[in-house]
This record gives sequence, structure tokens and C-alpha cells, in this order.
Amino acid sequence: MPKVLISDKMDPKAAQIFRERGVEVDEITGKTPDELKAIIGQYDGLAIRSSTKVTKDILEHATNLKVIGRAGIGVDNVDIPAASAKGVVVMNTPFGNSITTAEHAIALMFALARQLPEADVSTQAGKWEKNRFMGVELTGKTLGLIGAGNIGSIVADRAIGLRMRVIAYDPFLTPERALEMGVEKMTLDDLLLRADFITLHTPLTDQTRNILSRENLAKTKKGVRIINCARGGLIDEAALKDGLDSGHIGGAALDVFVQEPAKEHPLFGTPNFVATPHLGASTTEAQVNVAIQVAEQLADYLVTGGVTNALNVPSLSAEEAPRLKPYMALAEKLGGLVGQLAHGELTSIAIEVEGAAAELNQKPITSAVLAGLMRVHSDTVNMVNAPFLAKERGLDVREVRHDREGDYHTLVRVTVGTQAGDRSVAGTLFGNAAPRLVELFGIKVEADLAGHMLYIVNEDAPGFIGRLGTTLGEAGVNIGTFHLGRRSAGGEAILLLSVDEAVDDALLGKVRALPGVKTAMALGF
Repeated sequence: MPKVLISDKMDPKAAQIFRERGVEVDEITGKTPDELKAIIGQYDGLAIRSSTKVTKDILEHATNLKVIGRAGIGVDNVDIPAASAKGVVVMNTPFGNSITTAEHAIALMFALARQLPEADVSTQAGKWEKNRFMGVELTGKTLGLIGAGNIGSIVADRAIGLRMRVIAYDPFLTPERALEMGVEKMTLDDLLLRADFITLHTPLTDQTRNILSRENLAKTKKGVRIINCARGGLIDEAALKDGLDSGHIGGAALDVFVQEPAKEHPLFGTPNFVATPHLGASTTEAQVNVAIQVAEQLADYLVTGGVTNALNVPSLSAEEAPRLKPYMALAEKLGGLVGQLAHGELTSIAIEVEGAAAELNQKPITSAVLAGLMRVHSDTVNMVNAPFLAKERGLDVREVRHDREGDYHTLVRVTVGTQAGDRSVAGTLFGNAAPRLVELFGIKVEADLAGHMLYIVNEDAPGFIGRLGTTLGEAGVNIGTFHLGRRSAGGEAILLLSVDEAVDDALLGKVRALPGVKTAMALGF
């Protein structure tokens, strides 16, 4: 009989589910790291919330551990690379908190609109400042969603019920899904100009960090009210403070901060600022939901081998895994490449396989492509949750299998639909093991996709390669490999260079300034 430890306080229904499913369970909470190390070796599964820190040291003592389940979304308290190295599956419950978090965002919107916290303090202090607290109605106002996934879509639904106009910025939101939600999709700049209220519902990644930067906050409508129940770091907090002080920003409500717990902060005490201590998931219903979900997921894995909401493993059978592994590596690189290169709205994606690849289970290959594509915007995406996220955003995903064998014994092609037309990349396996790019936007070019790379589109003219090499050399950047493709002599050429270190914005600007350069981008794999 599998054995699970519940190490954080959790709703009793979790233990009940484990027992009903034939899993032995111990509820032992409040242990120090040393105390946890002393007992963790007894257990096949570990169910946690946010208190237990599953470090590499803890994992080294977890000799029988097979799965960790986090009752909630965030897994900052789990060393996922160390767990992966130990062969331990890490799961979370990303949807149990959705309604609760969305409702908290709506509650904060009301609090800002009617100045409820300040009015409460004033009234309970014996004042009766009726004329001081002049609010605004939500009806007829424009709500701007930054992120229109699971939680964002719930906020949109509630806001529409309040007779608000809802606009949204999300790179993966298709026009069809926007129509279904009843929202208007637009660019971030347009949203900032039009929104009376802005709520954020996106993970914190390199692409979303400070998405409301000082520059972007300056683009907002005067008097805008901003709510963040997603992640600290999405807003430049110093710039938000300045905007409130100047009156450009009419109000702000934060449930999350860059540094938590936020017991001291420059924003505290600022007029028209509301703060809550990361309460997005703090309702009885949400805690029951995530406890039930984590128990069901861990029991499924330990009893039947089913994998749900895993963060570090794909859904694969033991027989398929060895053969599919190199194809999935190729597919993820192709998805990551097209995700970095394709600009604007993505409306569709087609994954085509031919030759030897056509004989395999295509679902893991598709999942790997989607994971590579969407990981550009969210580092929590993996091959398990990527298909769901794509469907949630209305991305049209097509799988095509060709029985033919073309120039290569096996080929995977990824084509995305954009406003500028279709963009396609293709790759193969060398020696049935090594992923290799063989075609980029219709141009034949063979390249390994690894590490730091530089992508350049330029006019094919004598002397360009020398000027590029000189520019990189003067910046102290060493070229590892050099791959060139072109449509025709003197036409458009594509360069893919691997370099020993990341290319910074200053150097990228110099490359773009070279005569003949049409596009230059830094890539990472």
C-alpha cells in the first residue's frame, strides 16, 4: 500500500480521499527541516501547501519518494530541478484557486471605486466625512485585462455582469476566444490608453516582469485604477508610488508584492492605495478544493500511474518514452524557436510529422511543441499543461501526419498563423538522436538550436559577414557556430549564430545598425 505524508495543515477531506483510494496517510504538520528529513524516507508521496520547504537536502533523504503534490499553484517552495533529478514528479493544483482569486480582484476593484478601506477607518474613528469619499461607478467603465487565461476569463465574466466594457491583452488569445468571452482583444499600448481599471492575471516571467513599467504606467489614462492579485514583480512599485503621489494614477490595490511578507513598504500609507496580505486563495472553498484535488492527483499517480498537472514530466507510457524522447526534444526546440521569432497575434499552429516521426504517438510531440512555444511567455508551462493553456486561449492546434518520406528520413514541421501570414520551421534528427533545424521560414538552413544564439535577416551582399564578425569581436563576443541560408544569390539571407554569451541590447542595437540588416534578434535555448 502506498504511503503519503501530509506535512502542512490541509482540509480533512484530503486524508479521507487517500484512505478511500487505498493509500495509507499520515498527517504530521509543523516539523522542522531536520525532523522532516528524519521521517521523509518512509513515504511514497508528499502533500504540501506553502509552509513545507522541499529542498535538495530534504530530497536527498526522501529515498522512496515518488511524487510531491502542492495544494495550490505556486511551487516556489519545491526545488523542482532537484526533484526531477531524483525522479520525483511534482504536481500542483492550478485551478482550485481560480474563482477565489478572481473574486478577490473584483472585491479590490470595488474597494478602489468607492474608497471603502479609507471610509471605514474614518467612520470608525468617529468622523462622518460623507463629502470626502466621492467614488465612481463600475457600470460603463472599461476594464483592461492583462492576461486572459483561466482567472482572467472569470474576472471578465464577472465584470461583464457588472455592465463593464472589457478589453484584453494576451498574446495567445485568439479573436474567436475573445468573442466567446465577450471581450475586445487589443495591443498592450491600446489597452493602457483606454482602460479605466486594469487587472493583472499573468505569471511572472522574463517577458512579463514589470509589464507595468514606469514607461507603460505613463501611457495609462489619467485616473486609472490598478489591481494586482497575480504575482509581485509585474508592476514597477516605485513608479506606481510616484503615479499615485502625482495623481496620474487614481488608485491601486495590491495583494502581491515583490518582497513578501511585505511588513514595510513605501506604498503603505499612500492615499488611494489598498493592500492585502496575499489573500487571493484565502477562502474556505478554495482550500477545500485544492486539498481534494491534490489528494485525487497523488492517489491517481500512486495507484494507477496517472499524471495530472505535473510540472516536470510529460504524460507518457513507459514503452513510448525512450523512442519519443529525441523527437520531443526536437519538437520543443522548434516550438521555442517559432515562439521567439513569430511576432503579433498567433491564430493557429500546425504540427506536421513525416517519415519515421509519422509512425509515433503524435500527442507528446504536439505537447512538446506547445510547451516550447508557450514557455516563451510563462516558465511554468510544460508538456502536460501546454495543450490545456493553448485550448483555453482559443489557439487552433492541428496535427498532420504524412506517410510520405521526403528529403529526410524523419521530419517535424511547425507552422504558426500570424497577422503577417504563416511562419514555418522544420527539423530532423541526425543519427536518430540529435535535433537539427533544417528549414527556417522557407529558407534551407541547417543548425543546432542550443544555448545563446543570434538570428539575423539581411540583404545578401559582399562584406556583410566580415562587418558582423568585426562588430561581435569588438564587443568580446565569440562565435561558436555559423549557419547561413539564402533564397537566392543577392536576395534575402538568414544567419543563425551560436555565441558563447548572451547578446545584450546595446550590442543588438549595433548589429541592427549594420548596412543591409532587416531583422536581428537574440535567441535562447
